[in-house]
Amino acid sequence: MAELNGMTNTAPTQFVEASNGIRYAYRRFGAATGTPLLLLPRFRGDMDTWDPALLDALAGKRPIVLVDNRGVSSTSGITPSTIAEMARDIIAFCEATTLSTVDLLGFSLGGFVAQEIALLRPHLVRRLILAATSPQGAPDIHGWRKDIADAVRLDEPGGPQLLYTFFKPTETSQAAGMEYLGRFLSRSEDRDVASTLQTRDAHYDAVCDWGIPDHSKLQRLTGIRQPTFVCNGDADAMIPPRFSHLMGGMIPNAVVKIYPDAGHGFLFQHHAEFAKDVSAFLDD
Repeated sequence: MAELNGMTNTAPTQFVEASNGIRYAYRRFGAATGTPLLLLPRFRGDMDTWDPALLDALAGKRPIVLVDNRGVSSTSGITPSTIAEMARDIIAFCEATTLSTVDLLGFSLGGFVAQEIALLRPHLVRRLILAATSPQGAPDIHGWRKDIADAVRLDEPGGPQLLYTFFKPTETSQAAGMEYLGRFLSRSEDRDVASTLQTRDAHYDAVCDWGIPDHSKLQRLTGIRQPTFVCNGDADAMIPPRFSHLMGGMIPNAVVKIYPDAGHGFLFQHHAEFAKDVSAFLDD
């Protein structure tokens, strides 16, 4: 399949030393000019957990930057257990790679980090995409449902766990999930190393800390002034789409889209449509 042999699967892994002493692993590919689109991955995610078909579609019009944050996979250090620390680590990476302005796409936990970056360093972020994520302090998001948490926190989660947690239990969504599994395993050389159990535990501590109910923290959303695209699947069991509507109502310049027959991994199931929507939003 042509989509499995594009820029994503051949982009070399590069390394950069930042002022915080961390050696970051990253990949940059796609168009030579334009505002770079920096992608921040999910819980336990690394550069190879993205969908190559989605990335190749996005890379046709803009530079794409993937990165492993502190302590994750091929990047040095110990993974911190708060979203604020993760955000400052990404800011340090941007400074080290002279990324003075980026468009920012955060998926799931990466969406928590993206919100924090937009608030801490507003001039860094031109436009913001929040995919399958939630605001800090929202009600009923203090950790994940037990069956979901048990699946994703296994020492070595595999295909069945991804299908269960990321895709809706319908024939069409599960079939799309199987296709995604084939695509994201398609890179045969220079693959990222698996993230550690320390990263797993730090990430889940950060998820729980972010989700401690605190109505006052929802007001932070009003400080996000960048144009923002908020999106999710209609049956996300990890972070229900009602949180997308909540963010869309509180971020001053936000639009919301909910994708049908899809779960947490809607952006992989609907990769072609999502890539078009992201490109249209960034080009608007």
